[in-house]
Amino acid sequence: MRLLVSVADVEEAAAALGGGADLIDAKDPRAGALGAVPARVLREIRAVVGDARPVTAALGDASDEVAIEAIAHEFASTGATLLKVGFAGIDSKSRVSALLDAAIRGAGAATEGLCGVIAVAYADPGCDCGIGVPRLINTAARAGARGVLIDTLDKSGSRLCQLATPLTLTRWVGEAHDLGLTVALAGQLTADDLPIVRDAGADIAGVRGAACEGGRTGRVSTDKVRQLQLACMSLHEA
Repeated sequence: MRLLVSVADVEEAAAALGGGADLIDAKDPRAGALGAVPARVLREIRAVVGDARPVTAALGDASDEVAIEAIAHEFASTGATLLKVGFAGIDSKSRVSALLDAAIRGAGAATEGLCGVIAVAYADPGCDCGIGVPRLINTAARAGARGVLIDTLDKSGSRLCQLATPLTLTRWVGEAHDLGLTVALAGQLTADDLPIVRDAGADIAGVRGAACEGGRTGRVSTDKVRQLQLACMSLHEA
């Protein structure tokens, strides 16, 4: 299980890198669950990280095929390894498929297929979260996505590990793996949630607030990232 830390700028990227994060993820936490940073900021983050770690980036929630293809192309051109796209408010499976196809097309055209797309499924109940986790997993596999991220949309609400039981998380991860997808779990994860994520079989644990001084909209702390990475390492050794 690898540790992904979401960062808002180049200073936070350096802090996450110093703390030992396995993946550095560019995201604007003040712009929602999948807020995209400006392309200029992504290029700065990519430059400071260099080849030391993979850099991933949030594209936001897609609603227009032309727009999501364009931003995927632009962000992939920076050298990002993976791009995350969500589908909040889209309750049509065919519409999600079309938007995901557009993101994959944009990323692929920029990098000859080297940059993959991660489809984001939201686990929150009772909100406008899209087509649901199981259907999103199947749609992502058929579209040729590199993987799925199971996350929460409402960052003021319950954590992922409060919304889904360990058994449910394990089932979702297993279904995605059976379809050849990489699986990340996120959604206000804490250090106490890491064993659940590991036991579910996820490939990546994604954090933001747990890595920050002052919560999700605070600043990434090298010490907090280091503590989270040590917790992940201890799980590998257990």
